[in-house]
Amino acid sequence: MTDETELKLNRSLAALIVAFLLAIVHQLLFYGKLPGVSYPIFVCLFYVYMLYYAKAKMRKLTKLSYFWFGAIFLLSMTYVLFHNLFYFGLNLLVIPVLILLHMTYLLSDKRPSWSQFRILWDTLEHLLPQNFRHWGTVFKDFKSSSDSKVKDERKQVLGKVFTGLAISLPILLVVITLLASADGVFHHVLIWLPNMLDRISFGEIIVRTLWIFLMGMGLFGLVWGFVDSKIYDWNVQPREYGPVQAPVTFKVDPVIMTTILIAINTVYVLFVIVQFSYLFGAWEGMLPEGSSYADYARSGFFELIMVTAINFVILMLALGSEGKRGGLLQKVINIMLYILVGCSTVMLYSAYTRLTLYEEAYGYTTIRFLVHAFMIFMGLLLILAAVRIVVPRLPLAKCYIVLGLTSYVVMNYIGMDVIIANKNMERYEVNGKLDADYLVGLSPEVIPSLIKFSRKEDGMLDQFLKNKWWDGAQRERKWQSFNFPEYQAQRELEKYFAQ
Repeated sequence: MTDETELKLNRSLAALIVAFLLAIVHQLLFYGKLPGVSYPIFVCLFYVYMLYYAKAKMRKLTKLSYFWFGAIFLLSMTYVLFHNLFYFGLNLLVIPVLILLHMTYLLSDKRPSWSQFRILWDTLEHLLPQNFRHWGTVFKDFKSSSDSKVKDERKQVLGKVFTGLAISLPILLVVITLLASADGVFHHVLIWLPNMLDRISFGEIIVRTLWIFLMGMGLFGLVWGFVDSKIYDWNVQPREYGPVQAPVTFKVDPVIMTTILIAINTVYVLFVIVQFSYLFGAWEGMLPEGSSYADYARSGFFELIMVTAINFVILMLALGSEGKRGGLLQKVINIMLYILVGCSTVMLYSAYTRLTLYEEAYGYTTIRFLVHAFMIFMGLLLILAAVRIVVPRLPLAKCYIVLGLTSYVVMNYIGMDVIIANKNMERYEVNGKLDADYLVGLSPEVIPSLIKFSRKEDGMLDQFLKNKWWDGAQRERKWQSFNFPEYQAQRELEKYFAQ
């Protein structure tokens, strides 16, 4: 065995051992416990493990790499800093996907571009075939770590051990019986040991062992899939199927695109002109005849959102078309695209105002807040698209990815439930309507605001808050599941009712 092969073997065995140690830590942090401070701890340990053993494969770090890791770390910290159930569940899917994509971008031999769809395929390749390919490496490494002479020595030692056990077994039975008769305390210990074993849940032991095995093998297979990767050519086809077909390039004839845009924009401009008199006049009481504020807010909202989404797709097709343009035709297309963006913005703003009116009439909820945020996000996408019309070199896909990731992190940190609670309490001061059950059912971040409101309104929410306090006091907490809003809410409730 050469020195290079032996070094590689030792490194793979070390990576395997550390992988199983990390798997043990993982099950200690998460088995039977809700994620809390445990989540950012494990994310940091995972990055240290991956980047240490695959550091030779790591590409040069850029601002994007740090931005990507920063977003992942901030999202993992939401399990400590926030307790919103919507993002609590969603991040269980989003964070691992972002981590796997980041690892593929940093460590893959294919050096995928972060803004192309190809990175998804490369990530799946490392997650499945590259990973499982190295599960057999574990047993091969153990087999290669010893020669035949060592194997023979081990066989001899094992044979002697079994011989010694066979001889000592009858002797032990006699000795244990005599000692148990001679000493009552020793006899009590012998009776206590089986009872102790009965209390052990072997089902739990099996689950934990399986957890550690699968996690350890998965971590080792993932890191070694980057260290010792195999080049898969998924485009190879059997000869009977003919040569590989070149990818189809999407093209739209500029005359066809111009015709489509003119036809659609004609309808949109007419729609805006006809309805402009009351489209934004609801705030001053200008409504369509026979419509109430609730009817106005409800009618046409989802239709306007759908039309805006369709317009956005048309805009992306027009910007992504590779048809040749030039001269007057190019200017006409640009003007039509600007009109499309303008009409889409008007419709989006109309839908936004309708939803705001609806919230004032019926209250603020999580779904309505998320729809508001989605409309703002779509508005930012339209702004970037408008810039792209003027600046053809603008990397629109990259801008959208960065904007999307940034927006998602912001939504996690904006304090959605606190905003919803405050808006509903402001609404109560105007019309005297409040859904107390819904407010108390929000995340623990709202408890300080609810306590302040209840104190101001002569204990209006005291019974709801007392139930919340009691439920929190009965809940068993592990340090792995520590969550700051829960801790703060319980302290605030104790202080409030102690007074």
